Amino acid sequence: MATAKKTSAKTAAKKPATRAKAKTTTKAAAKPAAKTAAKAPAKKPAAKTAAKKPAAKTAAKTTAKAPAKKPAAAKTAAKKPVAKEAAGAASKATEAVARKSALGYRVNEHIVYPAHGVGQIVEISSQEIAGMQLELFVINFDKEKMVLRVPLDKAKQIGMRKLADADTLDGAIKTLRGRARVKRTMWSRRAQEYEAKINSGDLIAIAEVVRDLFRNENQPEQSYSERQLYEAALERMAREVATIRKVTEDEAIVELEAILAQTTGGARRRNEPDAA
Repeated sequence: MATAKKTSAKTAAKKPATRAKAKTTTKAAAKPAAKTAAKAPAKKPAAKTAAKKPAAKTAAKTTAKAPAKKPAAAKTAAKKPVAKEAAGAASKATEAVARKSALGYRVNEHIVYPAHGVGQIVEISSQEIAGMQLELFVINFDKEKMVLRVPLDKAKQIGMRKLADADTLDGAIKTLRGRARVKRTMWSRRAQEYEAKINSGDLIAIAEVVRDLFRNENQPEQSYSERQLYEAALERMAREVATIRKVTEDEAIVELEAILAQTTGGARRRNEPDAA
């Protein structure tokens, strides 16, 4: 019996030890679990950080892509002004071409203006006059040191024309070689007719005045008014001939008077005396 009691006591003594060991084991097991639990949260933020980084990269890529699209928009915006500038340049070019040529006339071309003779178109411009926009021929008369502006729609009405062609020039020379035709009327009336022919701008009509008023050396001198009209007609004709043949005006005058002198041979009838 005593032995059984001792064994029970020992077993009882051992049981607390076993419990203590169990507690220690539980504590020991709890500690790693706690550490593991502690470590797990530590790792989770790392996972979150890792998850956030790709998001950041994606955001960065999105941000990077957005500016990449903006230049494209900027290019489109840049193209519009370029297109407008191109259209404006084309319009200006068309306008410039139109201003270089109008009604068959071109800038720098020589023309005949009836009241002033041969002039040169230096510009075809647009100008506002009395609230109206007008296209104008700007004509320079070098000898008279005069510039004349003629509306395009009036040019034909006033008789502005191109230089005479070869046939017209030949007809004018043929007229010079013809016989003078003098009307037996008062000088004042004939003078008006001559002046009208000179200002008509018709080369053949001007040649008629030169022919009728020419005086050879063996003929009586002209009156003052006759001489004025003759010189005006001769100068007008000589200037056009000189421009066509590209010689000086003096050379043209010498040529025309030589033709007159050869034709008349001193046998031309004299005009009626000046009644003025």
